[in-house]
Amino acid sequence: MLQELEGAASALSIKVTYESLRASIGHGGLCRVRGQYRVIIEKRASVHERAATLAQALARFDTSAIALGKKPRELVEYYARQQRHLEQLAS
Repeated sequence: MLQELEGAASALSIKVTYESLRASIGHGGLCRVRGQYRVIIEKRASVHERAATLAQALARFDTSAIALGKKPRELVEYYARQQRHLEQLAS
């Protein structure tokens, strides 16, 4: 699953890196560095945490044209629904 999510990020020109992060930052997330999207993920995170962090980031983009297996697609769509719900609550 993680490899498929990394492939989707690559297809969207989103760089994925694994780095040591401070505990206060959590497992990582999406940011923009010099105009390019990047997902920085805690390198000590479990495979499940890595996949969740990456799926959360991908949920902010249109991944409909990217080939993903059933489970990675469901995970990205789950986070996309969460994001839409939070946006509705904020407005």
